[in-house]
Amino acid sequence: MRTIQGVSVSAGIAIGTVRVLAAVDYAVERRLIDDPQAEMDRFRAARDTAVAQLKQLRDNVAAEFGENKAELFDAHRLMLQDPDYAECVEGLIAQDKVNAEFAVKSAAEQFAAMFAAMDSSTIQARAADVKDVSRRVMNVLQGKRDSTAQDGSVQGDAVQNGIVQNGIAQNGESHIIFAEDLAPSDTAQLDRAKVLGLVTAKGSANSHTAILARTMGLPAITGIGDAFDPADDGHVAVIDGTSGAVFVDPDEATLTEYRRRKAEAEEHLSLLRKLKGKPTETKSGQRVHLYANISRPSDAAAVLANDAEGIGLFRSEFLYLEREDWPTEEFQFDAYGQVAQEMGDRPVIIRTLDIGADKQVDYFNLSHEDNPALGYRAIRICLTRPEIFKVQLRALLRASAYGNIAIMLPMITSVQEVRDAKRILEEAKSELRGERIDFNESIQIGVMIETPASVIMADELAAEVDFFSIGTNDLTQYTLACDRQNPSLERFADPHSPAVLRMIQMTIEAAHRHGIWCGICGELGADLSLTDTFLRLGIDELSVSPTSVLPLRNVIRNH
Repeated sequence: MRTIQGVSVSAGIAIGTVRVLAAVDYAVERRLIDDPQAEMDRFRAARDTAVAQLKQLRDNVAAEFGENKAELFDAHRLMLQDPDYAECVEGLIAQDKVNAEFAVKSAAEQFAAMFAAMDSSTIQARAADVKDVSRRVMNVLQGKRDSTAQDGSVQGDAVQNGIVQNGIAQNGESHIIFAEDLAPSDTAQLDRAKVLGLVTAKGSANSHTAILARTMGLPAITGIGDAFDPADDGHVAVIDGTSGAVFVDPDEATLTEYRRRKAEAEEHLSLLRKLKGKPTETKSGQRVHLYANISRPSDAAAVLANDAEGIGLFRSEFLYLEREDWPTEEFQFDAYGQVAQEMGDRPVIIRTLDIGADKQVDYFNLSHEDNPALGYRAIRICLTRPEIFKVQLRALLRASAYGNIAIMLPMITSVQEVRDAKRILEEAKSELRGERIDFNESIQIGVMIETPASVIMADELAAEVDFFSIGTNDLTQYTLACDRQNPSLERFADPHSPAVLRMIQMTIEAAHRHGIWCGICGELGADLSLTDTFLRLGIDELSVSPTSVLPLRNVIRNH
């Protein structure tokens, strides 16, 4: 058995035979030409044909996966119609007197290099897009097979009638595709019935290819680099799209374990088919919003796959924990904006930085504390180091122009903390207005109820914010005076304690007295033994791990 570690871009498990997709050779001969104008005319005609093909592909994707997933190919068409792109190609033809194919290839390389040099990972990923659309134009110019099939489906170099070329899947079997890379247009045209999963040597989680794989429900792993080996063709493999692990020629124990996991996933999928699109509502008509918790932008795919109504907790601290230096405003804007766009109109509640206690970051240079759980963490860091806080708030505000983002403040113990945070937020808003940068002026602000102090002050806090979200993990810790990192206190740290449940009840009642909604985003939200209690207390929202969404919806709908 050979184990390869890549980057997870689309969750799921695939077990099957590998088919290696041979790299397509895009070599273009450089020829000197005598009539630049005729060559420009060739380019313009080929570009128009490519634009028409992309329109057909866009319509096909929209019909199968929805309008929002088809927007990628609108963007591809705009790339081809961009005056700067055309000017670059035609300038090369006129100045260097080269053939259109070579000019298109050179222009693609220039634009791809420009995108790759940007700070934003989302923009960096556009390098693959400009190469994809340019390849399409080159195919037309080179007189390759008509890219539009008789049945109206658009064809790419890697795909023919929805079946991968080079002998892959033409025997009617389904396979795991290994490739050096896949273009977005090729991925969109894969026959979902013939392809079990994707593994590529290159690519990123932010690429349109990765987003399409998630949309199609294909387990996908990228970034295996030099571990990509064409000799794997025909071998059995297991891919774990959640962990990013690839097992070539798996041993019996690995096969048995992943068959078990796959069976569980299929049972979950059956529940999804039964409950997808159904309201989270009791038999008596009590409505509960059912959201999901995430830690990384790539987790948004699991939120959509499990049909959550939104994101109730985006733990933004992971953007700090997984770096060796401060995440810039641009880096954070990129991450928040990516999630906002992927979620569309669904709410995305982003918790501001919650570093400290059990989550330490070296470059913060925090002093040693004998009792860090009661120390310098979360909102306390943000309010005493506003230069850090404002960078995050500016990124959040900018991202709010691209989706339904709300801001949530952690570890609140007083009204003054909320007012101080709102003051810094107003400063960030004023700066962005001065810079003429768009954001949602009415972005919602909420607080996490995690301390007895915030419960006692809930009436006053409710007058300052738009919503409450109860963090039951910390609320249990602070209510029962039990360090949740200390395993010897496990028997005393009972989250079902009447004291904890009474704190939850008091919070919900205070929220409703002031006309705001109240949710739970801690682990208790997914505790099915307490669902009846939460419904009785009048909870408005529950935010749980993505895989807990459907079992919880099932329980609520049968209540």
